[in-house]
Amino acid sequence: MKKSLVFLLLLAAVFMFSCKRSGSGFQVAIPSPDLTIHIYFALEKGKPFYMVYHKDEIVLDWSPLGYVFAGGDTLSRDLVIAGTESGAHREEWKPVWGQTALCLNEYNEYKIHLREKSGLKRKFSICFRAFNDGFGFRYIFPEQESADSVFITSELTGFNMAGNGTAWWIPGDFDSYEHLFRTTAISEIDSANTPLTLKLAENRYISIHEADLSNYPGMTIKRTGETKFSASLVPWPDGIKVKTEAPFVSPWRTVQIAEKPGDLITSCLILNLNEPNRIEDTSWIKPMKYIGIWWGMHLGIHTWHEGPRHGATTARAKEYIDFAAKHNIGGVLAEGWNTGWDSWFNGDKFDFVTPYPDFNLPEVTRYAQEKGVSLIGHHETGGHVPNYEKHMDSAFALYHSLGIHAVKTGYAGKIRPEGQHHHGQFMVNHYQKVVELAAKNRIMIDAHEPVKPTGLSRTWPNMMTREGVRGMEWNAWSEGNPPEHTTIIPFTRMLGGPVDYTPGIFDILCVRHAGERKKWNEAHLDKTRVHSTLANQLALYVVLYSPLQMAADLPGNYKDHPAFAFIEEAPVNWDVTQVLDAEIGDYITIVRKSGNNWYIGSVTDENERTMEVPMDFLSPGIDYLITLYEDGENTDLETNPADFAIREIRVKKSDTLTIKMTSGGGFAAIARPAQ
Repeated sequence: MKKSLVFLLLLAAVFMFSCKRSGSGFQVAIPSPDLTIHIYFALEKGKPFYMVYHKDEIVLDWSPLGYVFAGGDTLSRDLVIAGTESGAHREEWKPVWGQTALCLNEYNEYKIHLREKSGLKRKFSICFRAFNDGFGFRYIFPEQESADSVFITSELTGFNMAGNGTAWWIPGDFDSYEHLFRTTAISEIDSANTPLTLKLAENRYISIHEADLSNYPGMTIKRTGETKFSASLVPWPDGIKVKTEAPFVSPWRTVQIAEKPGDLITSCLILNLNEPNRIEDTSWIKPMKYIGIWWGMHLGIHTWHEGPRHGATTARAKEYIDFAAKHNIGGVLAEGWNTGWDSWFNGDKFDFVTPYPDFNLPEVTRYAQEKGVSLIGHHETGGHVPNYEKHMDSAFALYHSLGIHAVKTGYAGKIRPEGQHHHGQFMVNHYQKVVELAAKNRIMIDAHEPVKPTGLSRTWPNMMTREGVRGMEWNAWSEGNPPEHTTIIPFTRMLGGPVDYTPGIFDILCVRHAGERKKWNEAHLDKTRVHSTLANQLALYVVLYSPLQMAADLPGNYKDHPAFAFIEEAPVNWDVTQVLDAEIGDYITIVRKSGNNWYIGSVTDENERTMEVPMDFLSPGIDYLITLYEDGENTDLETNPADFAIREIRVKKSDTLTIKMTSGGGFAAIARPAQ
């Protein structure tokens, strides 16, 4: 049952928000509802700043706010207070899908209305929301007495750390998030994409990100001092960062704060700072597992383009559909079904509706529906956005007419028009067009080469998942991803939203089809493999969240394999999520509940570990039967990574399991009530 309580603190504002006015300026303290976080805003000599405390310890020291406009005109000085507003909010809301069945949205809010004392006398507001697990703030620009056109060249928002610590980050790339994470001192960061996760003290973790990114460029973070950072917006080709008109609002600048790293994962803060669902009928939005004509192309066994090794043929699609129908897999993805792949880097060769001669789209769709399987469409643009937008209406209309309710989009390559970036305002607006047009056609989106997620899935729940990470495919044609990679993703990239990492490779060493491989990238042919054990691959279905979750290997590698039973049963939508134990970059153990069953996933880095897993998340008074998939006695990351063991254990709430993980290993488990 949804409960909503929204109230303005008028007379109580004096109690809740302590203000100070003096000859030098204005200060206000904004507390979180549980009083563990305090945000301080100050206007000193006309310049705005903020500072943050967590449990009486400084997290962010005084940091600047404001903008620079075209021509060097600065909106960060000569400001005066035009008024303030304060309030509080508490509600519980149900996501259409997610890591939890219920989100609590509780915060204290304070708006500071500012105007320039002289000059253009522009006015704007800064709105702070203090949650128990962090805070967000945004800039609000109303209509102006002067011209309403806005050209921003720099956002002055600062994030000045109160001290040094450890950082997990990838470079501030304007076009890709597909980098390996670096673990360094905070002071060693040059620039970083967000979410940027930091450990400031033994029991203090923070993650800097943004929420409700709309009609605005993505924000990266650049270092301006030893532990001082500033927002760095992705530019247009002419160097302007934001082109818009008043009235407008910026995205929320967010900082999650936690005493344990796992609490970053279970936070709803990013979702809470987005608008409620705008899709009235969501019955067609269905989370699911899927397989696809995909991994074979990355291995070099098949091709995206037509020819003797063409992957997406009618016959092969039907084989995949038969496998999916037999094994509780909801969807089948077919990449390379449409013409244009022969010269896809040109981008303008795709029309997104014309199939290759050996792929009968209506017949494949009919066959899938007959078998109770959803066909997942595919739109690879090659980065040529004008061409895609020219064909989008007809492309989505075709899928809608055939009853296809999901599509994977792709933007591999440089964005056109030339000079645009994947994460700039132009592309943010394009991605928004895509998700809204898809919603009109009752289609779910899985976006690859996307802009990072910022909670948009609350507003548009057909925005299911995104790549935006160095995923499984890198193991097919490069040196691959080291074991620690998937112990960092949950605390960085995944904090923004679901991640289409595409786990589930059973042929770990990629050798079963070695004789068939004709690599489109020969550089690492002899090195390509997955750097984990098979049990680790199973655990990723619990550790890495996505409502569209791929079983990425070739179906032949799953056939008659006893470990595939875990993938068959693992849900993709959860009622409860808890992080039992974690150290970022070392290991993570997550437990999730769906219905009456609990699912456990744990992965480790390159180090062997013995994990003590308390069962205290189970319901009291009930015995459970656990089916455990784990590294076997002979499992070895380098020589025998596909070895595994299955055992069944009877447990209750007071029990603790002791489980050993080998290097790059893991375990996955299902706990079912014994009754």
